Amino acid sequence: MLTRRFILGALSAASLSIPATMSSAEDIYIPLVSKGFQHQFWQAVKSGAEQAAEEYGVTITFEGPDNETMVDRQIDMLAAALANNPKAIGFAALDSQAAIPLLKQADEKGIPIIAFDSGVDSDIPVSTATTDNQAAAALAADKMAEMIGGKGKVAVVAHDQTSRTGIDRRDGFVNRIAEKYPDIEVVTVQYGQGDHLKSTEVTKAILTANPDLNGIFGTNEGSAIGVVNGVQELGTEGLVIIGYDSGKAQKDAIKSGLMAGAITQNPVGIGYETVKAAVAAMKGEEVPALIDTGFYYYDASNIDDPKIAAVLYD
Repeated sequence: MLTRRFILGALSAASLSIPATMSSAEDIYIPLVSKGFQHQFWQAVKSGAEQAAEEYGVTITFEGPDNETMVDRQIDMLAAALANNPKAIGFAALDSQAAIPLLKQADEKGIPIIAFDSGVDSDIPVSTATTDNQAAAALAADKMAEMIGGKGKVAVVAHDQTSRTGIDRRDGFVNRIAEKYPDIEVVTVQYGQGDHLKSTEVTKAILTANPDLNGIFGTNEGSAIGVVNGVQELGTEGLVIIGYDSGKAQKDAIKSGLMAGAITQNPVGIGYETVKAAVAAMKGEEVPALIDTGFYYYDASNIDDPKIAAVLYD
């Protein structure tokens, strides 16, 4: 796991489009197609990928659609990447099934696919660099249960029900509650598309329908910030909020006490390991089917711990 912290600026997807031709026939070209650019998480993944590209002497591009609902746009980006006959492709699927026909084309051309962050329902990717999202969400459920005294009502604001991350984080949380905490009820799971504005409205609707709610889990950066905003806008007090990912707004919410804590991934490590695995795969070397890039729970008590701070991002 990498321990260096990166401070990243905002970048536009338009500035990162795949080039029509490469600068040299000898360039080793590996495009990475991510889920989007609206969260700082993806900028951190990009930073790790760029570090690996420099270290291994390859050329990468890194792009994604404007938001994480644009499955068709992402498929177009994957098709464009494939048309350039790269040595390998990194792909973070918005929909775990929609890209399979294109992945089959890549497989037929002998182009190895490295899935990152979110896998696909196929054995075509030779490796997946990701967080163990079910285990991480189960840890969030344990923390939630601890903070509400093992009983009460909770809800989930999830980013989607089509990507592997959305499915696994939802199920990891809900299943842990069902298995270990019989006195806690998950009253609803709602989807805010990973957008903080939509997630804010979803949160307000949940709170209005469930005035006796004890806690809410937000499954990614946009979801978690939407939960915080919704709680603030309604003036709800005493609700335990647990998030996922990092970013300045989420860290500020934890430091101020609005959010109890969150799961952080290792986004720089995800990007780095994706490119590293792609280089190995294109050389015909064996790569592990799953690269577990790790996760931590952080709150006000450990947010400044060097081990935690190294995998947080602004």
